[in-house]
Amino acid sequence: MGHAMNKKPHEISGGVKPRVGIAGCLAVSPKVMLMDEPLGGFDALTRVNLQNSVIEIQKELNTTVILITHDVDEAVLMSDKIVMMFNGPVAKVGDILNIELDRSRARVALFKNDQFNHCRQQVLSFSYQKKGVVKREDEKRKRSGRAGVGLAKAG
Repeated sequence: MGHAMNKKPHEISGGVKPRVGIAGCLAVSPKVMLMDEPLGGFDALTRVNLQNSVIEIQKELNTTVILITHDVDEAVLMSDKIVMMFNGPVAKVGDILNIELDRSRARVALFKNDQFNHCRQQVLSFSYQKKGVVKREDEKRKRSGRAGVGLAKAG
């Protein structure tokens, strides 16, 4: 971040601005950090590196991080608890999922981990139900004479 230290905000590139924001927040050693989609605008490799950095910083500072994300894998990878929300003008908590994976969370091994995939499926299922996908699929099945509700299995 040294290259950006003496620059004015309008002189900093779009990719560096979120990093500067995170660094500024960390400078005051907060007990809680609220991060609203901080990694969404990055390419995949930069995003992975920043996810790892946030995980390490959180561990080092013992800071509570509230991370708002729409990325299911990011949520399961980085969280101890996922609070899934209903949309709308008066958003409310829909479900809470405790993530009980080992904190080391080796990224490549996680995608083969049954518990990771179960957590991922729970979040996806909530998302489908929230958007009415399950209800619409169930209605189609009733009209066609098929019973049950089907969700795509993650993996």
